[in-house]
Amino acid sequence: MQIAIKTYDYKADIRRKSLLLLVGVFICLFSLIGNILVGPAWLTPIETVSSLLKLSYVDSATNVIVWTLRLPTALMAVGVGASLGIAGAGMQTILANPLSSPYTLGVSAGAGFGAALAIVIGAPAVTFIGPYAVPFSAFIFATLSSLLIYFIGKARNLTSETMILSGIGLSFLFQALQSFVQYIASPEDLQSIVFWLFGSLTRANWFNVSIIFLIVVITLPLMLQDAWKLTALKLGNEKAEGLGIHVEGLRIKVFIMVSLITAVAVCFVGTIGFIGLVGPHVARMLVGEDQRFFIPLSAIFGASLLSIASIISKIIVPGVIFPIGIITAMIGVPFFFSLILTKKRGYFS
Repeated sequence: MQIAIKTYDYKADIRRKSLLLLVGVFICLFSLIGNILVGPAWLTPIETVSSLLKLSYVDSATNVIVWTLRLPTALMAVGVGASLGIAGAGMQTILANPLSSPYTLGVSAGAGFGAALAIVIGAPAVTFIGPYAVPFSAFIFATLSSLLIYFIGKARNLTSETMILSGIGLSFLFQALQSFVQYIASPEDLQSIVFWLFGSLTRANWFNVSIIFLIVVITLPLMLQDAWKLTALKLGNEKAEGLGIHVEGLRIKVFIMVSLITAVAVCFVGTIGFIGLVGPHVARMLVGEDQRFFIPLSAIFGASLLSIASIISKIIVPGVIFPIGIITAMIGVPFFFSLILTKKRGYFS
């Protein structure tokens, strides 16, 4: 009796994953183009493309709509989605928990409290940074949340369990502080806080977009440098250390990068949930834990998901742009439950 032995074809596997990466890039590109073509202003696709190509016969109003509103918003969706995808992938890897994301670990809650505090304090107290007072305050408190998670985790040798529990605890703390600020806020300030917390891409401009993409361009290659180490980390701390990897140093390095990219992303657009959770899960289902492909594919699917959510936010009610955070939750929650119900036992362990 002959027994067929199935061999692993490494080159074929690499080709498959590379093809999936290429398909993901095309999906992201198409969603970006769709996001530019769709908007409250009734422009035809020909008018939009003509403006993008800077053809001479396009009127100034169309150019303003396309270059000042639609294009920065579409690029912001790509940049923020990629940022949250990278952050979610990094957190899930170093904490060995598929439920980890910037939203679930309290970083977004810290940003929300910082933004609410800046709105209530008002412009006179933050004149030196002018219109960037709210993003600056959100960035500071998102960073503070990350530092608190790190120092609490440091006291317990940076174990994943401690950092996860610290993040959950800080999330409740900042949400409570945010609720207090909302309670004492004036009706006008309360409306501004709620709008910021919903998450929105409409605050995008070329300066914000440049910062987002700069951070992504810096962070992504740095994380890919440690792709093999991060892949080995999925084997467990002891095995990774047996391969010569300084596990604690690797966790600190990735956690710093993830905290930075998350803080920058959420400070400009508000709290957007599920992108940092769903994007990495889709990537993991397609390419597994090979970090060389998992991290960039998480970024690509994060960017694609947020771009698609942006398109939906524009077309759900003609002439009205829905807050993007509501749309991502509507997309993310059904996906999350389907993941729980369909994945094999042990996936979330």
